[in-house]
Amino acid sequence: MSTSFQPVNTNLVQISSTEQMIRRRLEAERLRLEKEYGVQRKQAHHFHKPVERPFTKAERGTTTLLFGGLTWKHEKLVHAAFEGLGYQTEVVPTPDVAAFQLGKEYGNNGQCNPTYFTVGNLVQYLQKLEEKGLSKKEIADRYIFLTAGACGPCRFGMYEAEYRLALRNSGFDGFRVILFQQSGGLSQSDMEAGLEMNLDFFLGILNGLNIGDLVNEVAHLIRPYEVNAGETDAVLEEVMDYLHSVIKRKRPWQLNGGTWSHFVRQAGLAPTAEYLGKFLSQLFANEYLPHLDHVRERLNSVNVDRTRVKPIVKVTGEFWAQTTEGDGNFNMFQFLHREGAELLVEPIGTWIMYMLHQAVQATKDRRGLDDNLELPGKWEIGKKLAIQRNYYQKLATLKFAEAVFRREYHRIKDALGGVAHGLTDQYELQRIGHPYYNSRAGGGEGHLEVAKNIYYSNKEICHMVLSLKPFGCMPSTQSDGAQSAVVAHYKDMIFLPIETSGEGEINAHSRAQMALGEAKVKAKREFAQALASTGYTLEEIQGFVKKHDCLQRPLYKVPKRKGVIGIAANFVLHVADLMKTGATPQPGGVTTAH
Repeated sequence: MSTSFQPVNTNLVQISSTEQMIRRRLEAERLRLEKEYGVQRKQAHHFHKPVERPFTKAERGTTTLLFGGLTWKHEKLVHAAFEGLGYQTEVVPTPDVAAFQLGKEYGNNGQCNPTYFTVGNLVQYLQKLEEKGLSKKEIADRYIFLTAGACGPCRFGMYEAEYRLALRNSGFDGFRVILFQQSGGLSQSDMEAGLEMNLDFFLGILNGLNIGDLVNEVAHLIRPYEVNAGETDAVLEEVMDYLHSVIKRKRPWQLNGGTWSHFVRQAGLAPTAEYLGKFLSQLFANEYLPHLDHVRERLNSVNVDRTRVKPIVKVTGEFWAQTTEGDGNFNMFQFLHREGAELLVEPIGTWIMYMLHQAVQATKDRRGLDDNLELPGKWEIGKKLAIQRNYYQKLATLKFAEAVFRREYHRIKDALGGVAHGLTDQYELQRIGHPYYNSRAGGGEGHLEVAKNIYYSNKEICHMVLSLKPFGCMPSTQSDGAQSAVVAHYKDMIFLPIETSGEGEINAHSRAQMALGEAKVKAKREFAQALASTGYTLEEIQGFVKKHDCLQRPLYKVPKRKGVIGIAANFVLHVADLMKTGATPQPGGVTTAH
């Protein structure tokens, strides 16, 4: 995911001013050396990516945009945002092992797990369209796939090439793939683009992702403690359908036809006014909050029993492996839930904040340099001042973006009851992770895998950290090497890295069971100590809870005690305090004394 999306012309390679300067200097030095040593240069014929037929605005009404790769909650809301903006959209189903095998059949050898699953999943989807009677030409004309891409020390940078190879090998040569760059934008023609990368687009997508993050986390917090099995999932499907209709109905803010709007248009300020209006509407209109109140009430209707002892497992790792909910990570979320764990999943918002943080760090590292990486002369005061002005402007913009994103995320968190975790401070993660993994190292999740392991374990937020990553993923392999030092320094930490592939599910589940067994012992010991310290029996605690309905509501806020991790242990300590002081629990976790 990227923090800056600008249209890129597919007919030209966009080269930054820094790269242009470097190429000019290399060419000058090459010419000098050739002349000095009498070397005659041979003409090289380099490979260039074929120019792809662009997706134009005129095709929007007859072309369906395909996407996937997230949880079904995120996909449903992003689908609604696309449709609300007027796009025909379909979600590619969660990839399965059959898709993995297709990816291996039609792709290159030696690719990583997400490559095979996602590439094969697209081919599988197109083959099913063909089975329904569509010709390959109709499929190529009427469908486009939107996906993510990147560069750096990771095979993620090969995704685009792998998509094109697999599509060609499977007979779908010419099928269009639009690529989001991890740093750099969107691969499509900027002339009458079919996919308009405007503020409405990004606000819609970010709102869908943020709401998906938080509803997904709240559901994971409720599910382990539900009294009636399956009730959480039933309510979740209901509220997701409701949110889909809400987001789909939302229309972008526009200037109305009043006198003020007429004056603004006459003055030539309409684009600026509309941009500001959309941004301020996002910040202050509260269009989603009343609907989130309804979602909160429905989720809060599930009956829960917090005296059940559940180890908390923080899931982290490579972005795709820790996000997908199917065969791509051995259905690990469903497996851990069946084994009695409470899951703390990773929000996409963390990745967005990480990308902003990395941009801030890169800006600070380049302070004092102009775009050509040249130091100003000793007496070039004007140039020095201009460089500093540009530096502070860019830094202020990035800091503002961080503050706005954090504010919008936490507004949704509070509207859903405030029980979900907030966004982790990226500067705290950098501080604790950098000694083990250089925070300027790119690729994958960078220093995040190491930092999150320390953060969630040392802050007493989980009993165990499970890191899911593709087999042979280079950034994650580097991270696992650093984790050896982390585990050596934090003796009580339970950390389990699991590499995923299309096979090996039984072995992975077995390893997860063993680590989870240690976490269960840790959680049960903690609960027994907490209960013993109260002076009450479990039956007395449960009897008090049955008399107060709000204590059986999942969005009741249970205070966290220092040194206590589990929900059950914290809950019995809280209930014991209520019983001793005679305070009456209130909805939301606020108590009043008699």
